[in-house]
Amino acid sequence: MGRLTIVGLGPAGPELITPQVTERLAAAPTVRLRTARHPAAAVVDASSYDHVYEAADRFADVYEEIARDLLALAAVDDLVYAVPGSPLVLERTVELVREAATDMDLELEILPAVSFLDTVWSRLQVDPIEAGVRLIDGHVFATAAAGQTGPLLVAHAHANHVLSDIKLAFEEPPATAIILQRLGLPDERIVEVAWADLDRELEADHLTSLYLPEVAAPVAHEFARFDELVRTLRDKCPWDRKQTHASLRRHLLEETHEVLEVLDARAALADAEPDPELDDHLAEELGDLLYQIYFHARLASERGSFTVADVARGVHDKLVIRHPHVFGDVDADDVETVVSTWEEIKAQEKQRDSVLDGIPPSLPGLALAAKIQKKAASAGFDWDGGVEVAYADVEAELAEVRDDPSEHEVGDLLFAGVQVARRLDVDPEAALRSAAQRFASRFRRVEVLAGSPEALAAADENQLTAWWAVAKSAESLAD
Repeated sequence: MGRLTIVGLGPAGPELITPQVTERLAAAPTVRLRTARHPAAAVVDASSYDHVYEAADRFADVYEEIARDLLALAAVDDLVYAVPGSPLVLERTVELVREAATDMDLELEILPAVSFLDTVWSRLQVDPIEAGVRLIDGHVFATAAAGQTGPLLVAHAHANHVLSDIKLAFEEPPATAIILQRLGLPDERIVEVAWADLDRELEADHLTSLYLPEVAAPVAHEFARFDELVRTLRDKCPWDRKQTHASLRRHLLEETHEVLEVLDARAALADAEPDPELDDHLAEELGDLLYQIYFHARLASERGSFTVADVARGVHDKLVIRHPHVFGDVDADDVETVVSTWEEIKAQEKQRDSVLDGIPPSLPGLALAAKIQKKAASAGFDWDGGVEVAYADVEAELAEVRDDPSEHEVGDLLFAGVQVARRLDVDPEAALRSAAQRFASRFRRVEVLAGSPEALAAADENQLTAWWAVAKSAESLAD
């Protein structure tokens, strides 16, 4: 029968290791440290599992690998396993070993130890029972804290990206938080920070915790559940594990177009007119698009680049900066001034040489042409005369196509047509999409009138014209 003793090294230096733990460590033939990155670990002459942390991609994999190795060693030797703090406070490896020990012929003993919690309550001068403090693991903060209010103590806030995730989790965050770092050591820090500076004030490390004295509004539960779902699918679904930014590109495009399809259907209604079926469909398609955004952010997080929290924070801060008429002292009473101010700020941010810089070349042709024309016009490159100027341009380009029916001249004609749409304040992409859908609807009626593909193919121009007129009339009656 094997024997495994689990001990804690306390929250700080070796002076907080209990005499019982010191005695057991000295007598053990084999000792393993969960990590040597702890102030008291230096007094323990033993191997650590730090190499497992370095090799694994997820904390869950680290803990499972450590538990497997501990159980294998304990089966043949008298083993002592030492962890930071107390073995019974947020120690996942201990939980896994305890679960497995019930099914094994293994003698398991856990010795009490000083927890980091004792130092926290001392520094904060808080009675956790009276205050009703809830202890949360920072690794899973969004889900563990979902729905919780009141004071929260967050452990395992070991990196700034963890603090960023905590920031993202709140729809209505507290005004301030208290960062507790390296408590019990000569360089301990206790800093109260504004919520906006939570992940900017200092460099978090493995001895960092966070105290939220009062959480009035609970963590955004649905966003937390969704983020956890994306993580789970990425870890466990073979299809999700295989995806890359490049492979997801077409899915992002498809989901975007499906959202646009619903928006086109809603465009026929007044903005405020309710349509439960369409609105449910829109909510569904927006959810599919949101999944793509979270997925790309998850891929970036895995390579240590950015998280979905960074995405949200980035667009939040950018929108604040680009709306000085809302968040600053700039006056903007009309849309034109707002757009002009936006473009000026954007140009300063990007340090671009041309107003055309930054237009995505992958835009659909009509959308690309419209964007280029609007940008040029915003810089003053435009002619007076309104839509008549655009009509004249179309006539001139059409004449050139008749003389030279090349791709170049046809392109110029289409570009001139986009100018007509711009002058009339019509979205050319939406207009062409609508025209294509009308044609498709009429053509389907023609197919019905013809009766068969063979009859349609054999029809002369007079018959085709008659069928087309009927199809258009049926469309008008339907409208």
